[in-house]
Amino acid sequence: QVQLAESGGGLVQTGASLRLSCTASGPFSTLSMAWFRQAPGKERELSAAITYTGGSTYYTDSVKGRFTISKDNAKNTVYLQMNSLKPEDTAVYYCAARTTRRPIVIMTADEYDYWGQGTQVTVSS
Repeated sequence: QVQLAESGGGLVQTGASLRLSCTASGPFSTLSMAWFRQAPGKERELSAAITYTGGSTYYTDSVKGRFTISKDNAKNTVYLQMNSLKPEDTAVYYCAARTTRRPIVIMTADEYDYWGQGTQVTVSS
């Protein structure tokens, strides 16, 4: 069983940066992970994903070039560095994980087995 705990959210102004962290309990090196976000009145959407090896990543177009996902197996933590934040980035951000040995990026929410409780990110204009 894996438990995920996010941190690092907050209220910032347009153009600012935040780094979200997601720390996992349990086996971490075989976790393929992702950050999803859900804005009020909208469906949960994938922002970024990373393979269990950390060797490959995926970014949705709206965050490409601004967000960076990384995985530190020594610290059991996945990060989402968010730069040049915009008001449209305002959402609850969720960390997700799936145990796998397939070195592919998993992009569908239904394929993830473990979820964190979410952390609020609010970007003011």
